[in-house]
Amino acid sequence: MIREVEGDILFSQAQLIAHGIATQDPFDSGLALALRERFPSMVRDYRHATHSNHPKTGEIWAWHGVNEDGSTRGIVNLLTQGMQSQAKSARPVKANLEDVNQALRNLARLVRDEGVRSLALPRLATGVGGLDWVDVKPLIQQHLGELGIPVLVYEVYRKDLEADEKLAA
Repeated sequence: MIREVEGDILFSQAQLIAHGIATQDPFDSGLALALRERFPSMVRDYRHATHSNHPKTGEIWAWHGVNEDGSTRGIVNLLTQGMQSQAKSARPVKANLEDVNQALRNLARLVRDEGVRSLALPRLATGVGGLDWVDVKPLIQQHLGELGIPVLVYEVYRKDLEADEKLAA
């Protein structure tokens, strides 16, 4: 079941947070920056992983770390954007629907395979990714709507506000 909420996804009680990044993302804006600031080891681990395995758009990269309160935080990075070039100074290009579709298909497979109980994600690929929500939302419904778990879509960002997620404790 997909539920739209307002608030700060960093306060989500969902088992996993998913968000979009570029294959060689600098994690310097939007939710990626907020996650880098809160979980710097995730970015270091991602950089290490990309040296040995060159990620492609449409793939996902899952990571687990520890929150400030000692609880486990799962983050799934959806590779929705490529890069301008292979140069160190290259910037991410805009997302495309084919890569978002593939990444969501891979995310749904991970959720089923790992027995994930709840998932939160922002309006995927509509910020830095540059896509229109009206085009992305049906893909989220198609791939995540029938998982049988709460899927929380943070439609409106409200800094430092905990959303009313209605997740069982």
